[in-house]
Amino acid sequence: MRNLSPIERENVLADLLNQLLSGSISEGKLLRTLRKDVLGLSQDRYAQLVGISRRTLSDLEHDRASPTLALLNSVFRPLGLQVGLLPRSAHLRARLFAPPASQGSNR
Repeated sequence: MRNLSPIERENVLADLLNQLLSGSISEGKLLRTLRKDVLGLSQDRYAQLVGISRRTLSDLEHDRASPTLALLNSVFRPLGLQVGLLPRSAHLRARLFAPPASQGSNR
């Protein structure tokens, strides 16, 4: 694990969030990748940091858990993330996150 600059960390986070929004990775895979590649922490250390058992963290990372919103917020908080509502439709998500169309002036 190499040390990432703040810009590199932000780029990794943005890329992974795009993958999550497109449905190509799960929340568990996102959590595992960010824990390892961005923070460089073991499961034991990260579980201790967020106040859960290593087993619970493992279950979350392998999408074997049915977590509460409070639990999800606590495990994503050190990564600068919080749980929110998103449309299920990939088309609507793409529309919501697309850059705004430029508006020409009518002068």
